[in-house]
Amino acid sequence: MFEETTLTSYAPALRYTNGQLALQHNLIAQNELIVKLINSISQMVLVLNKHRQIVYSNSSFSQFFKIKDIEKILGKRTCEIMSCTNAFRTKAGCGTSEFCKSCGAVNAILESQKGVKSTKECKILTSNNDAYDLRVTATPFPLNGENLTIFSITDISAEKRKESLERVFLHDILNSAGGISGLSTIMKELDDPAEINDIAETIANAADNLVDEIKIQRELNAAESGDLKPEFNPIETHSIIHGLKQVYSKHELNPSKKIYIHPEAKNTLLNTDRILLQRVLANMIKNGIDALVPNDEITLNCLDFENHVRFSVHNKSFIPNHVQLQLFRRTFSTKGVGRGIGTYCMKLLGEKYLNGNVWFESSEATGTTFFIELQKDI
Repeated sequence: MFEETTLTSYAPALRYTNGQLALQHNLIAQNELIVKLINSISQMVLVLNKHRQIVYSNSSFSQFFKIKDIEKILGKRTCEIMSCTNAFRTKAGCGTSEFCKSCGAVNAILESQKGVKSTKECKILTSNNDAYDLRVTATPFPLNGENLTIFSITDISAEKRKESLERVFLHDILNSAGGISGLSTIMKELDDPAEINDIAETIANAADNLVDEIKIQRELNAAESGDLKPEFNPIETHSIIHGLKQVYSKHELNPSKKIYIHPEAKNTLLNTDRILLQRVLANMIKNGIDALVPNDEITLNCLDFENHVRFSVHNKSFIPNHVQLQLFRRTFSTKGVGRGIGTYCMKLLGEKYLNGNVWFESSEATGTTFFIELQKDI
């Protein structure tokens, strides 16, 4: 029997219901050789039917995702068990939303169903704002007339974070340190006091940015490990956006873009962690600075509602649809391999630690606006 839900924007939506699923599960569970083989593998392994539904999982998968009873996941799809945010965007579930078109897991399975082994990488952001980097392999596995797939999963999150640390963090701090060193050499050769003062101010700003990069990495590591402890205190919203305007109008990352505060921006009290909120909004501003749009400008705003406050950062650029689908994934970036921490941090810090809601809107007509909405009192 099939479920009635058939609407999809990508992979087929049809599923088997319990009767057929039980038959497929028993086909595996009653084969002692297959069960021993699958459970002897240290990787996480699933057996999927032709509708991408789980009919068997090995002990490694069950332990990683704390699954005590296979009956609870029988018939589910892979990313539904992982709580992927995109798996619940449509009624038909995992693989059927517009966002699933770029998913390595779904695409590996679909390729395997054509009779070829497929290995891909997959980035998952969960509903709890946890992030997984996975390497998945889908292998055709016909058995007793059933077209099954052996789906193996390796967690490469630590590998990707190390890669990110080396390519992003170390790259950035070496650039900053190199700039400070070069300016220090130049300053030794100057006699004009005014020029010396200009160079000294530039060195001070570069040193501040270097310290800030180190703090960002420390915060990210603490946030991902669950060790970050927010400190909520009353703050004025104007002090946040005015302070950010002042910093990023003269920031070394910003060669020319004007930053404005919307004339209708409201000033109100908000109970939150100032440093983390500044970090989220700073990443929104940096995203606008990076956008290559002629005559672009960045506008900061704050709207005051009865129970919540909504900050926004707008610029004139348009984010292409294929980029929008992956924007908040860890390490995804249009800037190259190893980038992409900024938008991921917005989501992680803004939702998991500030208890807010982070999203964006982008169109060719109106440009791009990032938002963070926070409750006034927590």
